[in-house]
Amino acid sequence: MTEMKVIASLATLAILAAGSSSCSTESTHPTSYTSVSESATPRGRPMLARHLPRSVADGTATLMGAAQSDQRLRLAIHLPLRDQATLTQLLHDLYDPQSAQFHKYLSVAEFINRFAPTADDYNAVVAWATAKGLTVTARTPNRRLVVVEGTVSTINRAFNVNVRYYKHPAESRTFYSPDREPTTVGLNVPLLQVTGMNNYVLPRPLLRHLAIANPAGTGLSSQFLPSDLRAAYYGNGPLTGAGQTIGILSFDGYLASDVQLYYSTTGMSSAVPISNVLVNGFSGACTSVGSPTSSTCDDGEQVLDIVNAIGMAPGISQILFYEGSSNTEILNQMAVDNVAKALSSSWAWNPADAASDDPIFQEFAAQGQSFVSASGDEGAFNDSTYSFPSVDPYITVVGGTVLTTSGRGGAWLAESAWPESGGGYVSGTPIPSWQQLAGVITSSNQGSPEWRNSPDVAAEADFDNVTVVNGSFATGYGGTSFAAPRWAGFLALVNQQSVSNGRDTVGFINPALYSLGISSNYASALHDITNGGNPPETGGGSGFNAVPGFDLVTGWGSPAGSPLIDQLAGTSASSAGAPAAAAAGSSATSYGRVFMYPRLGQSDAQQAADRRECSEWAATQTSPGISKESAYSRAMAACGEARGYTVH
Repeated sequence: MTEMKVIASLATLAILAAGSSSCSTESTHPTSYTSVSESATPRGRPMLARHLPRSVADGTATLMGAAQSDQRLRLAIHLPLRDQATLTQLLHDLYDPQSAQFHKYLSVAEFINRFAPTADDYNAVVAWATAKGLTVTARTPNRRLVVVEGTVSTINRAFNVNVRYYKHPAESRTFYSPDREPTTVGLNVPLLQVTGMNNYVLPRPLLRHLAIANPAGTGLSSQFLPSDLRAAYYGNGPLTGAGQTIGILSFDGYLASDVQLYYSTTGMSSAVPISNVLVNGFSGACTSVGSPTSSTCDDGEQVLDIVNAIGMAPGISQILFYEGSSNTEILNQMAVDNVAKALSSSWAWNPADAASDDPIFQEFAAQGQSFVSASGDEGAFNDSTYSFPSVDPYITVVGGTVLTTSGRGGAWLAESAWPESGGGYVSGTPIPSWQQLAGVITSSNQGSPEWRNSPDVAAEADFDNVTVVNGSFATGYGGTSFAAPRWAGFLALVNQQSVSNGRDTVGFINPALYSLGISSNYASALHDITNGGNPPETGGGSGFNAVPGFDLVTGWGSPAGSPLIDQLAGTSASSAGAPAAAAAGSSATSYGRVFMYPRLGQSDAQQAADRRECSEWAATQTSPGISKESAYSRAMAACGEARGYTVH
């Protein structure tokens, strides 16, 4: 894919060869531009990941001029994770029901201690950046990135590049980019990547507008409301997402009055608090991402993300709405907060950041966080239609469908593929183990046996939805933008049931999802969508067809309510394949989780009583020289074993 490739394999994203090349031979520059002379450039240490847009790297981008020497840029310097091989194995074990590590997620502190860059390395990068004249504006608790600002002249000298402006080959604008791969001199710490060095790809929301009529919705013009989708995909069961938090990623702010206008116009209501998390100085103003200095508010995406997540899970504790200008900074904040266990994104952004985003997706999985992302709205993937991060191996990608219900606000009746649903594969991102299971990739679905295939699941995305944009209620909106927050809300229901069963949240669902897809329980848990296809709107290729089982238009399909929740969360604390957490309530939250497997045929009621009593007793135990968490775990193990359990 031309500018959109995910550039590395799952297990080696943090240890890529730089693949650097000198892509420009221009030697004359305007007098206002401070350049790094090609002949005088010291031999520096290359980054582990590439930075240049392909059109710059291959010399086809038309040079428009040099960036002004006093122009200021905001960058984020990324350090690679430590011990990637161990992390990869841990992530496998965390999602293997046969492993003793199953769902024993790491806390943020544990992840930092085991896999984050060392404090010495991190401080060395901070000191180096400062010595080079860059202003450090933010440091992150997990030591993953150092946020800096500086003039173009300072950045040129620090990274041995020349920042220039080029004509965009596909859009009516110019973009800035370094003319070569950046390197460092005088820094003995390896760097993964420096993000913010180019603006070749601007982040964009994945929603679209085309007015059509749909007689099945309860909204104005018979369009779908979030409550309609809850009725179709869950029904009228008791789960509301109580106790759960959903996090939403956004590159722009929104008007709180627009959310209220949505509810007042539709007749719906919500008491769910919405807390805005402004990342690293982001203003939170509602503008337009393509023109951030504009006073025009464009918040249709932001409003629909909020109301659709809440609509599927109306009893959640809160929405954390993360707003920022950098995807890596937003994602990293979601990880270090580790409050929202269901995370949603309906945006596409710069693919050059893939190497820096993927370690954060891995941290989500290690901490039991689920990240769902819209697959895109231009049909099958090709050079023109693919958008990052739709084939990242550690996220759940959501395609689009056309839904038919039994009537206005009624139950699910039928579903077909939405023609614009993004799907396919991209060379450079190897197929993960859970897509290599027998029966997943077949001749009928035309999936790749070599590369990661998308999407994983799907939900309603046709042009039969409503939103609010800058004070105006609007109908006829669609896109996988709607599908992603609906799945995030559904996962909040799953997490509520999982926690009520004495377990942790379900985390990264793909390993369980694909195992379910090839099992005899698939037909009852998901709506298998077998009609329709996704020919690309532009570019090459004929697209893919929705077929029985997994396909590259709708994945495994849409949620079939409680049966899917039961498969992912279990129906009781003793369900096979998902051990019950012995430590429940506040003790489990404070001291970590211990898992107890009954050896003597204890009933569910007896297990619950034993867990509660052991947890209450263990929370009172202390031991000289060890932490409260360790003392608690030891006491839980002793209590559980004494009562006839195998304890992990």
